[in-house]
Amino acid sequence: MIKRAFLVTVAFSFFAAVITPSALGQTARMPLLQDIKVQKEEPIPSATPLVKKTGSSSPTGVAPGMAVARRTSVAALAEIDIPGTSGIIIESEHGTLVFESYADTPFNPASNVKVATAYAVLKTFGPDFRFITGVWTDGAIDASTATLNGNLYVSGRDPIFGYEHAMAIANELNRLGIRKIEGDVYVTSNFVVNYNRSASRSGNSLVAAMDGGRRGATVNRAWNNYLMNSGKFREGQIVPSVTTTGSLQISGIPAGAKLLFSHESAPMREILKVTLSYSNNFLSERLGDMLGGHEAVARVVRRDIRATEDQFALASSSGLGINRVTARAQLELLKKTKSLLAKHKMKLSDIMPVAGIDDGTLRGRFGGDLFKGSVVAKTGTLRRTDRGVSTLSGEFVTNQGKFFFVIFNQVGGVGRFRSFQNFLVPLAQGALGGAKPMAYAPVHMERRLASTRIKYPARTRTSLDDE
Repeated sequence: MIKRAFLVTVAFSFFAAVITPSALGQTARMPLLQDIKVQKEEPIPSATPLVKKTGSSSPTGVAPGMAVARRTSVAALAEIDIPGTSGIIIESEHGTLVFESYADTPFNPASNVKVATAYAVLKTFGPDFRFITGVWTDGAIDASTATLNGNLYVSGRDPIFGYEHAMAIANELNRLGIRKIEGDVYVTSNFVVNYNRSASRSGNSLVAAMDGGRRGATVNRAWNNYLMNSGKFREGQIVPSVTTTGSLQISGIPAGAKLLFSHESAPMREILKVTLSYSNNFLSERLGDMLGGHEAVARVVRRDIRATEDQFALASSSGLGINRVTARAQLELLKKTKSLLAKHKMKLSDIMPVAGIDDGTLRGRFGGDLFKGSVVAKTGTLRRTDRGVSTLSGEFVTNQGKFFFVIFNQVGGVGRFRSFQNFLVPLAQGALGGAKPMAYAPVHMERRLASTRIKYPARTRTSLDDE
């Protein structure tokens, strides 16, 4: 056996000396051993103001012509063709290696960065954290005319605040006896409505959504959907409306203002589920900002998974632009995320999409009868950056147990990469006892986000709390 292995090694060395390095791409069929093709061309960076190019645009850690072992304990995975330049690792939840190829080479993780952002936010703020939007005034309510004589102030940084929440504020103002504001409406500089980064446009959307004479059909639909999903719909309900006579202003809250009530968002766990399922860049960036931006996210992750900057470096909190992460570092992040969730009696499926079931980027993947509900993962796509990137990482379930996996495909067509991922995951599941659906009860995304609430300060009547 030893003699045979020696002869194979000699034969491979002769082959490598004759064939040029460019011919040894990752598509070559070489059991347990592959060369990687290092791209030196400069990629076209993403068109985004959120990130800046940092470091090398090429996968590092593998010198040209340097052989890197492909290791596997499963014969069916030994000779698969891997497209582009790719880093892959599959490991059981108990730490047994199933497959790896270039697992220690940094690649662009694309939107798999969102897993890092979710982990850092979850660890810092917890799954039950809610964004608070405060509603304040410096005036007084005239009950005889249902008028607030003074200004209305709205403060908050809720990234998921939408038209339905603007109407919820109008509804609560109506409950307090306010149908008209004789004054201006002020919003803070970080106020957001419907993912709009402009505080002034968001503020104008708030004012228009509250006013029954100005709001459009889109706002009314959002409100009706919210009522249905929150279980608050009642026949014959009066549609809320508050008119304003003043203008919109951007300002902080003055010292003498009185808090009328607060609007609290859905819990962080629900926001993360929506963010990761739809791969929403805006939400992920705003969540990262809570910690101080992408550098703060990276520091938290590197510390907890014990990685270096060469193994885990971010240029954004969403995955836009040129980020660099090894497949092994991403695997360790998945382990840490699962462990953190377990402390809160949660699973990966509580914040990440389940393939073939949840709406979002995985709705149409791994949805066949044999595989539906057996994969929970995060996708990633960059069509131009690094000359094409597609990634997938998460956990799949088989009759032999649960397995973490990371697939970082780079330099090539996104469609081809996805086809490879759609081939590799079921192949691995089949070789490991066959796919097994996880215990999972899906909840519609709009229903998740409808779990908002109104809170009153202690000095104010509290009979309307949580309504």
